[in-house]
Formats: sequence, C-alpha cells, structure tokens
Amino acid sequence: MSSAKNDAFSNRPFNWMNSADDCLRRTAAAPQAQQADLTILLVDGVYMSRVALIRCESYDYGSVRKAVEKGLELLGGAGAFVKPGEKILLKPNILSADPPEKCVTTHPSVFKAVGEIFRETGALLTYGDSPGFHSPKAAAKKSGMADAAEELGISLANFYDGEEVSFHEGIQNKKFVIAKGVLESDGLISIPKLKTHGLARMTGSVKNQFGCVPGPLKGEMHVKLPNVFDFARMLVDLNRLLKPRLYIMDGIMAMEGNGPRGGTPKKMEVLLLSADPIALDATVCRLVNLEPEFVPTIKVGAEMGLGTFDKDNIELVGDPFESFQTPDFDVKREPVKPFRAGSAVHFARNLVVPKPFIDRNKCIRCGVCVNVCPVNPKAVNWHDGIKTKPPAYRYKTCIRCYCCQEMCPESAIHLKVPLIRKIIRI
Repeated sequence: MSSAKNDAFSNRPFNWMNSADDCLRRTAAAPQAQQADLTILLVDGVYMSRVALIRCESYDYGSVRKAVEKGLELLGGAGAFVKPGEKILLKPNILSADPPEKCVTTHPSVFKAVGEIFRETGALLTYGDSPGFHSPKAAAKKSGMADAAEELGISLANFYDGEEVSFHEGIQNKKFVIAKGVLESDGLISIPKLKTHGLARMTGSVKNQFGCVPGPLKGEMHVKLPNVFDFARMLVDLNRLLKPRLYIMDGIMAMEGNGPRGGTPKKMEVLLLSADPIALDATVCRLVNLEPEFVPTIKVGAEMGLGTFDKDNIELVGDPFESFQTPDFDVKREPVKPFRAGSAVHFARNLVVPKPFIDRNKCIRCGVCVNVCPVNPKAVNWHDGIKTKPPAYRYKTCIRCYCCQEMCPESAIHLKVPLIRKIIRI
C-alpha cells in the first residue's frame, strides 16, 4: 500500500470523520439549530446522543420506506449526513448466503429503502459486505440484497481485495486491512441486523463494520485476539477509523437464541437509527432486558470514546420505548468472562469457558465449521479422517472464538457451559 493512498484515507474530508468533537463544536457554534449529528445540546448544556425508535410491523416496502423516512427526519433528514456527488457505501449485514426469512442478514426491504432515500440526495451509492463464509457476490444474491441493489442501480463494491491502512490513534490496533470498496468511498452508512451472538451476547452497530475486513483476515484476527475484550477493542478501533456517518438497524424481525446465524426469528417491529453506535446498541440491550455493560463492544466502546451507554445521556425519540420492550427475548444475560492466554490460564479457561458442541442429529457433515476454524491445527476437524461422522473438537487448541457456531448453516453447534462452572457459579 502506498503512503499516498494511506494518507488519503487518513485525511478524509471533514464530514467523513464526523467525530464527536466535530459535532460538539458545530452544535456549540449554533445551539438553536437542529442537529443531525451524534450529539445535541440541551438547555442545561448537557450533550446527549439521540436514538430514534420507529415502529414498522412488516417488511412491506411502502411501510419500511415510511418508517426509515420518519426516523431520518427525527435526525435532521438524509441530507444532513451526505452531500450530492459524494461516494457513499451502504454496509448491510450479509453474514452468509441465507434467504431473508432466516433473519441472518439485513432485510432487502430495509436496504432498498435506505438506498432509495440516500440516492435521492444526489449521493453516488455502492454497497457491500465480506461474509464469514461464501463470496460477497453469492451472499448478496442469496440474501436478496443483489436484486434490491439492481432495482436501484447500486453496484457491489470490491470486498474481495484489501489494502493495509495505518491508524495511529488506534488503542488496540494500529493497522487494518480494509476492503478496497470501503477505501474508495467518501463515507459509510451502516445497516446492521438486531441479533444475538455467542461470543459477545449481541451483535449490532459496532460489529457490523467487521465486514469491512475482507475474507479470511477476519479469522486471523480471532487467532491474534482470543480475549473477547481485546477483540472488542479492535472492533471499536475499526469504527473509530471508518467513522460511519449513520447506523440504521433492522429489528423488524430480529434473531434470538443461537445467533448470529443459527438462532430463531423474533418479531420486534422496530427500526433504530443513530449516529452513536454505542447508544444504539445499548438501547437495543435495554429493549431485551440485557445489561449494556455485559456486551464487550458497548463497555469498551464507551471507555474508548466511541459513544455513550449512559441512559441519562441518551435522548430517545420516535415511538415509545416501552412499546418495543421484549423481556422474553432469548439472550444470555450474564457478563462475558474471558481468560487470557498462558498455560495455566488456558487450562482454567478450558474448565469454565463455554464450549462449542455439535448436535449429531442436526449436523449434515458439510464441513463449514472445519473451514472457518481459524487455528492451526484445526480445533474442530475430522481428526480420524472419517467424514461420514460429524467433526469433533480438540478443546486444548480451541480459542473459543465460536466462528464454528457463528457460521453453522444448520444451527447444529451450540455453546455448552461446563459443569464445574455451573457448580461454582462463576
């Protein structure tokens, strides 16, 4: 990667960076103006993050379009986030090549509504994601995103190739390899999906940008950062580098249980919009009766200045918060308890950290879990060479990244809490 290219990315135009400090300066300069940025200025001088919650009862396109428009109006309108002629990348969640009804990916109706509205601003749009398995093109087609994009004349950006970018302000990571399609844009609109996650409790606004790292490099990061809080700091650094201008979360039909791919669709009828990913993800947690601090990206994101999860510093607008509360949402409601590397610690880790296990009755012997396992030698494999049986785990080499559970197409891999942890209740 040339230094010129690196400098060009590091010195994005002012409105690409859209940092909290920039927002504060602009708000302070015009306190009577309606602000569409991450913060607003209240009369008492307290800066607040604004999150819009909009009811949408189905994926009927007309209903979704109206709901997205309503949410954007509460944040100042689409024109507050982009300018005519700017190259804007739409970043939906396309985890894998699954149809929309499985609720694994952002629904194409939400993607299409966002795309159509921002196209009307005069912005030049592309879209893309780097799936955990399958090619970007195949996943976009299967998820319905490609057809929606074709209707709008939006092309698929290059998420196959990447370039290394330095990030001197990074706390966990000073360098990233970023998909060329992202580097070629002037700004990014993130369109995540509301889902549970085996490693991090919930996946949402912050983690959606992990798809800007191309292909197998995502697995390498799991190997380099087996501690979930180090991994979360990396994700926060990635968001601090890319600075999405806006996050629009699809929670019309969410995913509960064994997410982010093998869970169960859950009707929540909500779209959430904010320029603060921490405030948005924290609001989602409160909707499903999960403490925001239990989600590593929220906890470290607030510590690293990406946003706030303090409900006293979040202004909720739109439809009533109480109308979306779902206390029976199936999610693990306890803190993540990571263990750092080291021989003695690794032994303890294997005793108490949840283990992935394969349901033999559901397993179809497809080998996806083997392919996505990032460690060498593989922690899950046909170690005896007999592929007519389900793969097996060697937990001594397993780093508990749960990539296998995340990508299993049959929901055949679950996380099992070891008996000793249940007994001593840690």
